[in-house]
Amino acid sequence: MASARALTRARNISDLRELAQLRVPRFSFEYVDGGAEDELTMAANRAAFAGVQILPRQLAGISSIDMSIDVMGEPSALPIVVAPTGYNGMLAKDGDLALARTALDAGFPFTQSTMSSSTIEEVAAAMVGGRHWFQLYMLKDTAITKRLVERALDAGCEALVLTSDAIVLGNREGDKHNYAGPGKLTWRAKIDVASRLSWVLDVVVPHGPPGFGNLTEFLPKGQSSAIDGARFISAQMDSALSWESVSWLRSIWPRKLVVKGIMRAEDALAAAERGVDAIVVSNHGGRQLDGAATSLGALPAISKTLDGRCEIFLDSGIRRGGDIFKAVALGANAVLCGRAMLYGLAAGGAAGASRSVEILRTELERTMMLAGQNSLRRIDTSALCERSPLLRR
Repeated sequence: MASARALTRARNISDLRELAQLRVPRFSFEYVDGGAEDELTMAANRAAFAGVQILPRQLAGISSIDMSIDVMGEPSALPIVVAPTGYNGMLAKDGDLALARTALDAGFPFTQSTMSSSTIEEVAAAMVGGRHWFQLYMLKDTAITKRLVERALDAGCEALVLTSDAIVLGNREGDKHNYAGPGKLTWRAKIDVASRLSWVLDVVVPHGPPGFGNLTEFLPKGQSSAIDGARFISAQMDSALSWESVSWLRSIWPRKLVVKGIMRAEDALAAAERGVDAIVVSNHGGRQLDGAATSLGALPAISKTLDGRCEIFLDSGIRRGGDIFKAVALGANAVLCGRAMLYGLAAGGAAGASRSVEILRTELERTMMLAGQNSLRRIDTSALCERSPLLRR
């Protein structure tokens, strides 16, 4: 693990990324860090934020900053939700639990992935009194899907988040270079693993690499390894996912329902018409369709079309507190942070994840002060320069 001093010296998310790269094996880091194919969309996500300019107000008489906001009817200390990310146990021991407790302490929701290393029940126990959301893939076997929904309901999950943009897995070529075959690392990758002693002692010793906790009950006896789980979920991905599937899910899930992966205004409207409580404008962090439009670029049209019919979250490309400010100004109620949190987790476990939150909170507060905005609840496009490309459409 990175030392407490090293984490404190990390001034931004990029610094945490560098610490993560030093600590975890290459195959694990590239799984988190990489995108699909030529990574054009991943790069474009960052460029989109760079293209939006803030128009500061001066002499605003600001003595305090309110970064709280309502997220699906409940107050949140920050406009942040931890994004659903899979296999976090390969970054740090009990990685999902560390992220869940970080969100609990910080006062915002944590979204657990179907492909988490820990089970739904373990995460629920770790964040009693917190806001536990569960991300769901719609699977070909509806009995398995329904069982996962039932477990999320029994565990007290506040919201169910359906991922709509992963009916097949994206072509993540950089990640594949570490493998000689399915689940088999190349010799070069194995040597790299052997050189990461602190990671090996934290993650692998004494029980071996973690599996996918939520899938164990569906796998044949004796076949609960990570590769077994990956094969299972890949075969179960339902490419026939449709709006009828969303309506069915709405009929069996009585709490908040979110659809993640929306990029078109008409799809956002269709979600609202089917009783969805929120959507996530997302291109999956550039990990699915390379060449897809940026999430931030899609946000203004979706916000205008929905006009408050349901809440809007945004992910993909968030690395700075200023990015959060821009997303809220363009119509997002909150943002989902994935890589920004994972770099901290990979660098320093729970302490690293907490450092990620501290960095984003400090940057957002500073941005608001310098922009002359004392409350996120009142920020809109007037806080941005009209010359910004996304405002000229």
